[in-house]
Amino acid sequence: MAEDSDLEKTEAATPRRIQQAREKGQVARSRELTTFVMLIAAGGSFMAMGEQMVGSLTRLLQSGLTIDRTVAFDTVMMQMRFHQAARDTLVAFAPFLGVMALAALLTPMLLSGWLFTVEALIPDFGKLDPLKGISRVFSTNGLIEMVKAIIKTLLIGSVAWWTVLHYQDALFGLVMEPSEVGLVHFAQLVLITFIAVSCSLLLVVAIDVPFQIWDYSQKLKMTKEEIRQEYKESEGDPHVKGRIRQMQREMARKRMMAEVPKADVIVTNPTHYAVALKYESKSMKAPAVVAKGSHLLAERIMELGKEHNVPVLRTPPLARALYRHAELGEEIPAALYTAVAEVLAYIYHLQRYEKQGGQVPKALGNLPVPADMDPGGDEE
Repeated sequence: MAEDSDLEKTEAATPRRIQQAREKGQVARSRELTTFVMLIAAGGSFMAMGEQMVGSLTRLLQSGLTIDRTVAFDTVMMQMRFHQAARDTLVAFAPFLGVMALAALLTPMLLSGWLFTVEALIPDFGKLDPLKGISRVFSTNGLIEMVKAIIKTLLIGSVAWWTVLHYQDALFGLVMEPSEVGLVHFAQLVLITFIAVSCSLLLVVAIDVPFQIWDYSQKLKMTKEEIRQEYKESEGDPHVKGRIRQMQREMARKRMMAEVPKADVIVTNPTHYAVALKYESKSMKAPAVVAKGSHLLAERIMELGKEHNVPVLRTPPLARALYRHAELGEEIPAALYTAVAEVLAYIYHLQRYEKQGGQVPKALGNLPVPADMDPGGDEE
């Protein structure tokens, strides 16, 4: 049962899944919304620019139907007139075509935002499979599209019929008007009917847009196994990551242990902590911690230090304070300067005594380690 639940698509799509779908051109789309906006844009454009376009078209027709006899038999002149007429027609209808193009391009962005991908342009010959085509026709989406088509047909037909009935007196009165006035009134009635029919599609849009968003989210739903697999791919397999971290720790430990022979002194607890310090007056402002560890690692640091004749000094409070408050590879805290300075002075004096003889260095007393820096051995 648990395996079956893991294979059921019950989980919402992750951001990565949504991004991958967008890269393939798979976004929520509503053809009804695009159709509605383009129809409204066309109606609005005709209302705003209709008179200008009709005037331009009239002048083009008059110019095109007026031909000089000499031009009619001149092939070159006829081609030039044709090209000029085509350019004038394009200029006359350019604002209308621009509005329609903007409506077609910007409307899909209301649902999916800006998206540019070439994957959607790659031919998919699998869509030519007749069996798949039949299955799509009789699928749930096919049934929904059929219901929408029936609703649109009934809605448009009803609104158009109501508009005709509402303006029937005006329609019958057109036969009594002069041709020029009658054509203008007829165009106004057609435009009003067009706008009314277009606005009726708002009901279809109000249903289709939420459905398309819901259907898109349903198609992108994932199984729990897919989410786990995606997590492994994006974040890495936990076992592999654990192995990588272990290798990184081992490499860091090897680098740290390589610095122990270069240390000036190793202060110890002596069995719980060991901290190796190094100080070069020409390049360092204060002594730095080159290695530190606890328990087994502390023992290994002390053994390595003895192998390379690095002084090992038993100073429990200082060792605890350094282990707790000094970071590896960084300078020691300012509060421990005095204590570490006494340790280094003692070590330098001891080394000079062993090489040159002279006065025996005095053993270190209680080092000035601030109480708030020393854990007090509680962690031991």
